[in-house]
Amino acid sequence: MPPEETIFLTGFPGFIAGRLVERLARDGARFQLLVQPAFAERARREVERIALETGAPERNFRLLEGDITREDLGLSAPGLEEARGGATVVFHLAAVYDLAVSREVGFRVNVEGTRNVNRFALGLPKLRRYHYVSTCYVAGRRTGVILESELRHEEGFRNNYEETKYLAELEVDALKRELPVTIHRPSVVCGDSRTGETAKYDGVYYLVQYLRMSPRALSLANIGNSEVRLNVVPVDYVVEAMAALAQDERAAGETVQIADPEPLTTEELFDLISRNLAGRESLVTVPAPLVRTTLNIPLNEKVTGLPRVGVPYFFLKQTYDTARATALLEPRGVHCPRFPDYVPALLDFVERHPKL
Repeated sequence: MPPEETIFLTGFPGFIAGRLVERLARDGARFQLLVQPAFAERARREVERIALETGAPERNFRLLEGDITREDLGLSAPGLEEARGGATVVFHLAAVYDLAVSREVGFRVNVEGTRNVNRFALGLPKLRRYHYVSTCYVAGRRTGVILESELRHEEGFRNNYEETKYLAELEVDALKRELPVTIHRPSVVCGDSRTGETAKYDGVYYLVQYLRMSPRALSLANIGNSEVRLNVVPVDYVVEAMAALAQDERAAGETVQIADPEPLTTEELFDLISRNLAGRESLVTVPAPLVRTTLNIPLNEKVTGLPRVGVPYFFLKQTYDTARATALLEPRGVHCPRFPDYVPALLDFVERHPKL
């Protein structure tokens, strides 16, 4: 990232946004960080930490209080003038990342909020790139291979999160005719591949927490599926990929799926976690229809810790093409770590932090 760049970023001090700022700060970038007033103090502490760890001067980080759901992003007149006059790159990460989000909240934040950021980006005279962070799950109920070049479909969605992120990506994708846009689609993001650090336990952690309840007993019966792959990527890979794409002019106009090119099946994930927790693999695999029926029983949600809203993702026959991601990232030495190599770090972090 050229040192003359000033990055306007939403979503700070969120987990991915905070790590991305830290990564780009090491390259000397300056930042305008849009922060909701409720998180202003936390954001200030995070800036102090990042400045200390990266050696970047605190003057490189400008906190601007605002809200993407409001006109002009809720910025004051001076704040808006400052942002418009200085920003050369936009990173839009702010969103509701909740599978159970209501349609009203999801639409207001994910769709209307993105429209507001789009309008802001269109008014930047020095804009060099607009980065939007979407998700692989804009594919909704589609099955089979999902190409990076594909977006529009009529297959429907499992929840409001998927649908509102899809509608938001449609809005950003349309801007490619006017702005140098890069759309980033991560799959299921887990903790750091080196430290295991994460901000919440969802996705693959549902399996982890389930097996941790009684490793020796629960590992006997595999509740995974040999026909379904859960695509998991560590947060450090996601951040490194975004940073690399931000420095690559070839990424302008592209939609890139930041996903594992060789994801494991949920059956393989179960056995891998079992080996690390219980020292053995399962003895039998429970038929998928029985698992699905059982997991959808309301009482079972309290027993297993797996919320019903997350159940469909363990039966999702969907894979994500990463051809464009590979072409752009491999020359820069950015590769997705293999899940078997970093699962011990994830489990160690959960062991040390059973509740977040």
